[in-house]
Amino acid sequence: MMPASAYDEGDMTTLDDTKTRIIHATIKAVRQYGLEGVRIQNVSKLAGISSGAIYRHFEGKEQLLTECFTYVDRQAAAIFEDLQFNPLVMLTDPMGAVKTLWLPYFRFWTSRPDETVFYYRFRDSAAFPSYDRSRDVTYFGTFIGMVRIFKKVFPSLDRINQDMLWLHVLTSTLLYAKYVVEGILPNNEETEETVFRLLTTGLSGYLKPERLSRLSRK
Repeated sequence: MMPASAYDEGDMTTLDDTKTRIIHATIKAVRQYGLEGVRIQNVSKLAGISSGAIYRHFEGKEQLLTECFTYVDRQAAAIFEDLQFNPLVMLTDPMGAVKTLWLPYFRFWTSRPDETVFYYRFRDSAAFPSYDRSRDVTYFGTFIGMVRIFKKVFPSLDRINQDMLWLHVLTSTLLYAKYVVEGILPNNEETEETVFRLLTTGLSGYLKPERLSRLSRK
């Protein structure tokens, strides 16, 4: 696991230049060689520094990969900090409100090919489940707050297994983004709209405000 002090200020800019260069080189190396195939020597070559310099910042490959994941994960979480989210839109256009949160997230991945492939491969690795159980995700606080507002307005969402819901949204979004960056799917608005519709099929039935749901049963 990464040292607790690595991201104390919650900002990627707190990393020194060498450490940031190593992380970017690792992410790129994973895309080239695969998660299992990547070696410290590959990272060293791409970063333009010695292997010894890497070991001065990281204990080894395992810690390096987990810090890379956290680095990307924090960047993904940061996009929600800048969103102009109006809770009132949930009442008039609930699916539109969902899309205002989802679309910037999807575009984050499609605009970062190396990060997308790395993130997908790390989440799909045998090491991820144990890492996931102990990792700190408080940097997703803004997004979690938005989700709580949704659940308050649409209590029917509580009937969905939350682990299954977010696994479906995250995994599917990431997979489609990976297809885009690999050139399997075109990177355009039509793809975005199609992916969004596929992801949210069946969700609309749960996006009914409590007051309206009660009136419809009378």
